[in-house]
Amino acid sequence: MKAVIVGGGVGGLNAALCFDKFGWDVEILEQAAELEDIGAGIQISPNGMQVLRALDIDKQIAATGFQPRATQFRMGQSGRVIMTQDMGERLEEKWGAPYLHIHRADLISTMARALEERCPRAIRMAATVTGYGQDARKAWATLDDGTPVEGDIVIGADGIKSPIRTQMLGPENPHFTGNVAWRAVVPVAKLGRNVPLPVASVWLGEGKHAVTYLLRGGTLANLVGVVERDDWQQENWTEKGTREQALADFEGWHPTITTLLEQADQLYRWALFDRDPLDQWVDGRVVVIGDAAHPMLPFMAQGAVQAIEDGYALARSLAEYGDRDNALNRFFDARRDRTAAVQKAARRNMGLFHQRTTGGKLSTYAPMWLAGKIPGPEAFDGQMEWLYGHDVTAN
Repeated sequence: MKAVIVGGGVGGLNAALCFDKFGWDVEILEQAAELEDIGAGIQISPNGMQVLRALDIDKQIAATGFQPRATQFRMGQSGRVIMTQDMGERLEEKWGAPYLHIHRADLISTMARALEERCPRAIRMAATVTGYGQDARKAWATLDDGTPVEGDIVIGADGIKSPIRTQMLGPENPHFTGNVAWRAVVPVAKLGRNVPLPVASVWLGEGKHAVTYLLRGGTLANLVGVVERDDWQQENWTEKGTREQALADFEGWHPTITTLLEQADQLYRWALFDRDPLDQWVDGRVVVIGDAAHPMLPFMAQGAVQAIEDGYALARSLAEYGDRDNALNRFFDARRDRTAAVQKAARRNMGLFHQRTTGGKLSTYAPMWLAGKIPGPEAFDGQMEWLYGHDVTAN
C-alpha cells in the first residue's frame, strides 16, 4: 500500500514516518525547492512526544530541544510573577513523556533524516500540488504540470491554505480575530542580562501578550508577541515587520521583551484568523490532517502536536481496520471532537490573556495567583490531563 502525502512540513513528515512504521510505502510532495531553516519555536507536550517516542526519534528531538523547568505567568510591563507551575522531569513522571521546546527547523530536519534513512528518496521537492483525483482502485495528487502521482490514498498535510481541502470542501471563510502576532528567534549571547528564564513564560498585558522560551539547549531565545489591532490583516508567516513597529506595539514592556525585539535580526508578523471545526475531512480515498483539517490559534501551543497525533491515529486506523472507508471514518470520528476541543480552548485563551479593565484583571489574574499559592501540582495536572495525558499510541 502507498500513501501520497501532500506537504513536507511537520504534519507531512510525521505522517510519512507513521505510515512507514505500519508497513506502507510513502511519497511526500513538497512545493519548496528545499527544506529551509525557517520558522520559530514549537512546543511539544507529552501527548506529542509519545508519538515521537513510538517513531524512535524522541532522543534526537530531545538532544536538539530544550526542556523548560516550569511554566510561568507574568505581567508584561512590570514582570511581576502571577503564577509558576513546575514542569521539567515531573511531567515525564506524570504522563510518561517530557515537555520540550524545539526550533521548527530542527524538528523538520530530524524527521527528514529519519525518513531518508528508512525510506530513501521518499521526499519529492519542488512538487506543487493543485488538486487530486481518484477512482475505485487508486487516488492521485495532481501536480501543477498535470502529472498525477498515484497511491492508494492521498493525505493533505498542506497547511491552512490547502488545495486538497479547498477541492474537497470549497473556499473557506476564516474570521479575522483582531490580533496580529510577532515572532523572533535571537541568540541568547546577544541578550546580556535580559535572557528569558529557562521556563515557558506568558507575559500578560492590556490588549496584548507575549510568550518567551529557550531553544537549542538554551542557546536561542524564542519570542511570540500578540497584539490587538485591525489595521493589517495579512496571514503570511514569512511577512517581515520592522523593529520600530514591534517596539511600538510593546512600548513600556519589561526589558526581557524589548531586548529581544531590539536584538532580533529579523522580525516576522502575521494576522491571526480563526476557523470553525470542519464537518468533513475525508473524500473517498483522500483525507486531510493537521492545519488543513483543523487550523487553530496558537494560544494552546498544540498546532504541531495535534498534527503529530493525526498522523499516528490515521496510520493506525488503516492498519487496524481492513476496510478503507471504515478506517478513514473511524479516524475522523476519533479526531474531530478532540481537535475541536483544542481549537475552542485556544480561542478561550485569546481572551484570557488580554484583560483591559481592572475588573477583568482581578477576576482573571487573582484566581491564577491564588492557584499558584496552592502547594503541589494537582490543580495544574487535573486541568491538563485531558490534553497531555492523551496517548494515541497506547494499546
